[in-house]
Amino acid sequence: MMGNVTSDVRVPGWLPDVVRHYLDHARDGLSLREIARREGLSASTVLRQVRRIENRRDDPLLDEALETLVRAAEARTLAQPEEAPPMTAPLRSQALLTDAATLAREGRRILRRLAEPGAVLAIAPDMEKAAVLREFPDGRSARTAVVDRAVAQAFVLKDWIACRRPGRISTYEVTAVGRAALKRMLEEDAAQAQGLAEAPQVFAGQHRVWGERAVAEEDGPRRVRCNMAESPVVLLGRRRDKDGQPFLTPEQVAAGERLREDFELAQMGPRVAQNWDRFLTGGARGDFAGGRGPAEGPRDARDRVAAALRDLGPGLGDMVLRCCCHLEGLEAAEKRLGWSARSGKIVLRIALDRLRRHYLETYGGSSPLIG
Repeated sequence: MMGNVTSDVRVPGWLPDVVRHYLDHARDGLSLREIARREGLSASTVLRQVRRIENRRDDPLLDEALETLVRAAEARTLAQPEEAPPMTAPLRSQALLTDAATLAREGRRILRRLAEPGAVLAIAPDMEKAAVLREFPDGRSARTAVVDRAVAQAFVLKDWIACRRPGRISTYEVTAVGRAALKRMLEEDAAQAQGLAEAPQVFAGQHRVWGERAVAEEDGPRRVRCNMAESPVVLLGRRRDKDGQPFLTPEQVAAGERLREDFELAQMGPRVAQNWDRFLTGGARGDFAGGRGPAEGPRDARDRVAAALRDLGPGLGDMVLRCCCHLEGLEAAEKRLGWSARSGKIVLRIALDRLRRHYLETYGGSSPLIG
């Protein structure tokens, strides 16, 4: 058995920890508890990681990449026994799959192509390179990029692509991890183009979806750039169901964002510590008539929020309050309210539809001026 230390000369530095742990267990024979103690993890976590990789061994590229790492380690062991001085140069990371610089460069190029609609990566067992093929709505298909097989294997190990259909010609699609990595790379490139020494908050930037929205001003509406993924409701509005239809209509999303704007404005005035949860679920309702502070805008916003929540009532109001105003995710809201899993989506859709009708019946086709 080889030593129980995984050296950087045997595996690339960019290799994910989950793959390293699998190799330590399956190749070097370390027990799960040994790996867990070394990494400061629980044994069950390491077990899940090992099973995750093992369940993906039917992926041709992943299996080839793991075999490459195993053969390289075995060759190093035979060439350099522990009791003899090293007679050969150590294996370089470049000889194992690819190096970090190539992976980053090719990741920017290939992931951008795979993120296009209808794009897949295709490769056969006897092909030294993989091709990115894109199918257009009119039925045409075209090859948009070519990448080395070793780089494609690295993509699989990084979980940037996943095998959609193994076979004589295996096809791969970009994963959510791959899309996030691409956005992070583009954020870094944008920061460097602006002259920054390093990209700030690149991991936060991968979760942003920039868009534009209209803001009312004295001179008329003005369009500003904003993060459209800030609200869980906006994110749900971008998702589609199995029929390809948006889960939330634009009108429902607009109603949720309208409530959030009023809610945020209401917190700017006097009595900022409003107990909205008590208003919905408690027996005693707080006084929402507003204080006697100088800010009329926040007071009016409180009145609009209170009227909307009162119209929705407990249950529906709880869901829009948590998702639209407190920006809680659906799973967190379901857990806090003690609801079953996946029930929050249906309740939120019903609540937003009722909220839209409330605004339509109360204010008609126009929107009250904020502030």
